[in-house]
Amino acid sequence: MKLGRPFKTLTFSQYLVFIPRHELYSDWNTLGLYRSIIEHPNLTLEEKIKVRDSAHTFFQKQFDFLQLKDPLTYMAIVLLGQQPTKADELQLWEEVRKNQQKILTEKRIKHRNFGTYSLHDCGVEGCVYSGMMVRQGSILCETKIRFDSDKSQVSGIIKSERIKKERKNRRQIIDEELQD
Repeated sequence: MKLGRPFKTLTFSQYLVFIPRHELYSDWNTLGLYRSIIEHPNLTLEEKIKVRDSAHTFFQKQFDFLQLKDPLTYMAIVLLGQQPTKADELQLWEEVRKNQQKILTEKRIKHRNFGTYSLHDCGVEGCVYSGMMVRQGSILCETKIRFDSDKSQVSGIIKSERIKKERKNRRQIIDEELQD
């Protein structure tokens, strides 16, 4: 059986009926559910919070993975109904970054090309590449998952250039000594 309609068209009572019976619907989309909670125009804040709590009882594991897949939606759901300070937001982002690293190591995932990180999003309106899937590290890639433990690629390039210069200088010194 299919749900057959967007989540944004559901009423509050329909959310509460469909969420416990999610296994019956072949077109169920958990990410779409969480995004619709944020974007639904007809739900009040209290109803959004109740729908979020109902969804958490069934989809807590998927919600935790949302930190890696779509961190902006995760943050919006976590901060639903709150007025956080800038320091609170920064602290929450730091927790998300730590959890992302933890999820990647637990699942032994070596690449970081996930969800919103795999799409081109330069912020330019009308960009022809907007929404296109891109490979991590390519020219079109705008967003990257970064951790404090990551090695800087720039320092490796600088080191190789320095070693190359030293090798050339050493050869020049040897050639000069042989000529004398």
